[in-house]
Amino acid sequence: MTKEKVVQANPKYIQQFQKGFPLLNKENVSAVGNMQEGDILKLVDTQGRFIARGYCGIQNKGLGWLLSWKEHEEIDQEFIHKKIQAAINQRLHFFYSEDTTAFRVFNGEGDGFGGITIDYFDGYYLIQWYSKGAYSFHEEVMESLRELTDYKGIYQKKRFAQEGKYVDDDDFVEGTRPSFPILVKENGVQFAIYLNDGAMVGVFLDQREVRKRIREAYSEGKRVLNTFSYTGAFSVFAALGGAAHTTSVDLANRSLSKTIEQFSINGIDYEAQNIIVEDVFKYFKYAVKKELSFDLVILDPPSFARSKKHTFSAAKDYKDLLKEAIAITEKNGTIVASTNCSTFNMKKFKSFIETAFNETNGKYKILEEYTLPEDFKTLSQYKQGDYLKVAFIRKL
Repeated sequence: MTKEKVVQANPKYIQQFQKGFPLLNKENVSAVGNMQEGDILKLVDTQGRFIARGYCGIQNKGLGWLLSWKEHEEIDQEFIHKKIQAAINQRLHFFYSEDTTAFRVFNGEGDGFGGITIDYFDGYYLIQWYSKGAYSFHEEVMESLRELTDYKGIYQKKRFAQEGKYVDDDDFVEGTRPSFPILVKENGVQFAIYLNDGAMVGVFLDQREVRKRIREAYSEGKRVLNTFSYTGAFSVFAALGGAAHTTSVDLANRSLSKTIEQFSINGIDYEAQNIIVEDVFKYFKYAVKKELSFDLVILDPPSFARSKKHTFSAAKDYKDLLKEAIAITEKNGTIVASTNCSTFNMKKFKSFIETAFNETNGKYKILEEYTLPEDFKTLSQYKQGDYLKVAFIRKL
């Protein structure tokens, strides 16, 4: 067995670790000493008894991940192969879908290996490495994909600059380079995907069920406002669901051309839609001043964002963002409130909703809720991994 570093669990967390909690951090282990990225770690209790085995991968979430609770199991090629094989087997129905050709194949700790995710885009695989330690298993992961899949090409994103930021690179690993964009489908709707263009690829796959619901049940004849709209994915689904009109607002300059592209590849006349490059908070003020109102408002801000005038943190500012949205939502209209912030749970999120309506003297009803879709597999022992929280709220 490879030489491993021994780390001791903080006594307060031993039970949690024994039940399968996978994340090592400064609070729950002591004597971390001279750990190096990629080191195999053996976690022991205060008596030196084995609890679990993992690796050192320093990222904004912690110091590394536990991978095996079996004392004599090695973290090697065979181990990784089995994990990826099991993940693929659980998602076989996605591979056979003609309607959806983009999904998550491997979701980090949910599939038994924290720090690595793998997404599928119509024959192309995208691996995301969240630490140098995770990347030290690069060869084993690649070998597994070569053996288990029939791919057109493989791309990767190294997200281990400071605070999990993306390391700018060519990102192509092997196979054939496609001509971009790759056109993929989600529930029959097309998306233009760029695997070679910085940290983002063009769509967030974790919102698949929410987009589908917006198209099926909330769009027909409605005036729709999509804030923090990125490439306009929600707007495209709303338009295809029969929306009378969509307005997409995002601060990023490239959101304009990207949104035009997503409308165009789906045969929607983008000139009949409103695409605005502006700070969302500024747009809310403009909408109030001009007495604009909408039947459906979609709020899906980043967990943290900074513009010249605003710093937005979901944990602190979501309630105020909701109040701005409530002000321009029609009576009996719907707000789709979404957050991917992992530092609070659904209960806390609902308390933001309640406070926002209380402070605006409004009444509301939560119609439905969503968390991550099935391909974004999570662990019940690690609640933070199920980060997505979406509430469809009727303004009464």
